[in-house]
Amino acid sequence: MIEPITIIDNKQRKFKDAQFYDLASTNKYFLLPFRFHRLTKSKEVLVNEIGDFLLVPDGTVEKIVTRNFSKSENEELYGDLIANFFISEERIPELQNVIATRYRTKKSFLDNFTSLHIFVISLRCEHTCHYCQVSRVSQDKNAFDMKRHHIDKGIEFMIQSPNRNVTMEFQGGEALLAFENIIYAVEKTKSEAIKSNKNVTYVICTNLAIVTDEMLNFCKENNILISTSLDGPAFIHNQNRHKPENNSYELAVRGIQRSREILGFDKVSALLTTTNLSLNYANEIVDEYFNLGFKDIFLRPISPYGFATKNEKKNMYETHQFLDFYKKALFRIIDYNLKGEYFREAYATIILKKMLTPFPVGYVDLQSPAGLINSVIVFNYDGKVYASDEARMLAEMNDFRFQLGDLDTSSYDEIFYGEKAMQFSEVWSNESLAGCSDCAFQNYCGADPIFNYTTQGDIYGYRPTSSFCQKNMEIIRYLIELMDADKKIETIFRNWTIN
Repeated sequence: MIEPITIIDNKQRKFKDAQFYDLASTNKYFLLPFRFHRLTKSKEVLVNEIGDFLLVPDGTVEKIVTRNFSKSENEELYGDLIANFFISEERIPELQNVIATRYRTKKSFLDNFTSLHIFVISLRCEHTCHYCQVSRVSQDKNAFDMKRHHIDKGIEFMIQSPNRNVTMEFQGGEALLAFENIIYAVEKTKSEAIKSNKNVTYVICTNLAIVTDEMLNFCKENNILISTSLDGPAFIHNQNRHKPENNSYELAVRGIQRSREILGFDKVSALLTTTNLSLNYANEIVDEYFNLGFKDIFLRPISPYGFATKNEKKNMYETHQFLDFYKKALFRIIDYNLKGEYFREAYATIILKKMLTPFPVGYVDLQSPAGLINSVIVFNYDGKVYASDEARMLAEMNDFRFQLGDLDTSSYDEIFYGEKAMQFSEVWSNESLAGCSDCAFQNYCGADPIFNYTTQGDIYGYRPTSSFCQKNMEIIRYLIELMDADKKIETIFRNWTIN
């Protein structure tokens, strides 16, 4: 039986009458798209569609939306709202083209499609890190090194990318254990790049334990960058990145120093992985990076993939614990800067570039649409192709949800534009995700279907319980709070974004 339609009395309607929206009888301004967030008990932050933000007294948003805000009430704030595209005195803003241009610029990382091509050149490794995100092996290079015909096919796909500037990154296991394949891949890519007018950046991810001068001289000749791991002082690094001789820290530091001597100081970078042990030593970790001469440090939490999930005692912690660690470490970094040293936190810098500059960032975890496929692709040692490095890690846990194809049988179009890519495209834009679409910090964040799937069981995700969301929202909020509290810190942050 169909229920009769009930007519609701006008007095009970939630929507205002038409005259409420008649600008002729109210303050004459038009609302432009923006979102807002209560930053503290006394302040709220407004963020427009192109990422400009404005701090205002609590209650300002309600006044603006209900049209109880007037120019005479606060002429300076009214001017800021106009200048920063939160309201307009014209139905169509005179600078609409400027807004459109800035929005296109923010999304211009999509213009040229995939740039980062990761080649898992070998799964062999001589370390036994308890948080390793992939299965590692120590024997039979014929079974666990990338075959030459897979290298050839991966290079072919990389050269097909519409992007003129591509990065070829070699990962492992320990990539240097298959250095002869790196030589082969670089030499072949160089000749193919000339034919296709491609600019190729080469990166080797390595723990540097087995690096030799011969390897480094080859890197110098071919302008290859080194990315290594450093988890802090020796007592942390040696526990996190175990070797039977308990000397991984000494080998890493020696490798960093020798790599700088041969390649140049700016050709060597390092990454930190935060474990349970790290949480109590924020200052010591920051000091280690600073004392070794690094100009930045990337404070990143452990990823919920691979072996990291099998050793919860050493690896698993709550998001709030990482945030406490992060804030303490960031305070230490800021203190160095207040004393006249240039030393920055890389994750904050990425977010600050999105907040304070008109330009896009290349960090795949904070992109919308997401970086998987759009910015990065992974060719595994066995010829399988994955949507991102995290997707490859899932496959090592026997979950192949994000495998796009394989180098033996799949075409370029099947991998990059196939059915799975279309499925992921439905959930890789935070502009269309519940909980993200109306979030004030949407512009500064990203979408991560693989993280959602791993931690919550589906690629769409649920923002209220998402550790990805919790972490990013608090870091973004904290950065804004710091800039508002101290103009010296704001100046430091702005300097980070231009270097």
